[in-house]
Amino acid sequence: MKRVLLATGGGDCPGLNAVIRAIVHRASQENDWEVLGSMQAFNGILREPTEIVVLDNKKVAGIHFQGGTILGTTNKGGPYAWPVKDNKGNWSTDDRSDEMIRKLRHMHVDAVINIGGDGSQRISERLFRQGLNIIGVPKTIDNDLSSTDSTFGFQTAVEIATEGVDKLVTTAASHNRVFVMEVMGRDTGWIALNAAVAGGAEVCLIPEIPYDVHKVKQALDRRFTNGRGFAVIVVAEGAHAKGKGLVTKENKEIAYENIKLGGISRELIRQLEEIGFEHDMRETILGHLQRGGVPIAYDRVLSAQFGVKAMEMAIEGDFGKMVAYRHPDFVSVPLAEAIAKPNLVTMDNALIRTAKGLGICLGI
Repeated sequence: MKRVLLATGGGDCPGLNAVIRAIVHRASQENDWEVLGSMQAFNGILREPTEIVVLDNKKVAGIHFQGGTILGTTNKGGPYAWPVKDNKGNWSTDDRSDEMIRKLRHMHVDAVINIGGDGSQRISERLFRQGLNIIGVPKTIDNDLSSTDSTFGFQTAVEIATEGVDKLVTTAASHNRVFVMEVMGRDTGWIALNAAVAGGAEVCLIPEIPYDVHKVKQALDRRFTNGRGFAVIVVAEGAHAKGKGLVTKENKEIAYENIKLGGISRELIRQLEEIGFEHDMRETILGHLQRGGVPIAYDRVLSAQFGVKAMEMAIEGDFGKMVAYRHPDFVSVPLAEAIAKPNLVTMDNALIRTAKGLGICLGI
């Protein structure tokens, strides 16, 4: 009996359970494959005792429309940054990757499928270079992996953000207010840009285009006559003004490597007030609402296709690769290629041209 082990790492995302279900269903059509799941990414392997579950068709029945992941996830710890506390109460991290690979071999695991975003696939690539038979499945609501046309969870996040814009439009109009809606997007503005175009926002600010607050004020001023008017601004959490750094928060979490963002919506309001914009402004931060809940049909289908392809790669021994959607096909690309270049919004992108054509202010 051959064994494939699944892990879901990084932030949770609509469609993770649909991927898990697809892998299990595809494996069940083979007579010699068993599917295991590691709880909370690779932490389930590293813990003592290990937290490993057997996944079969009964275990995954009906999970494809559920949000989150039945395996749990984490963006802290892992094989290269395992948190360790000494007898003085000080924290540090250990590299336990070699130990983890030995444990997997002791468990007779023939293949690992790591479902995660950019950070998770960087871990996949390092583990592959250390000799682990591993396959990546791209998961990120930011849609920031350039080697695949789309990542599951992104369209659901856009749908949630667009619904947020729709709701803010009515209350903004009723109160003659400006609403600043902050969405996820650390390095890329795909969610913000799509939601702004779909929802009819007046301003969209993204990480790739540092904004001039005076340009934003000019766009807002045009929305008001005799003190009456309204506007909605969609801003990605990684957006920042020209010459200014990211708006960050102090991060005290052990083994959490990312800069903790949050607060650009409030900072933008402060900047606008500082240069004399006098109309009422309020912020709304969608936060984790964007990555929770039920995946839309598009993401369920995409997840199922990713899962089936990943399991077929495991059967074929096509390791060191990540599943990628390149319309209309699902292919495998080397992990090193998959993580080499982020998928950023560029000024010549068709959606940017559309936003400009609609009169959306990009802060430039």
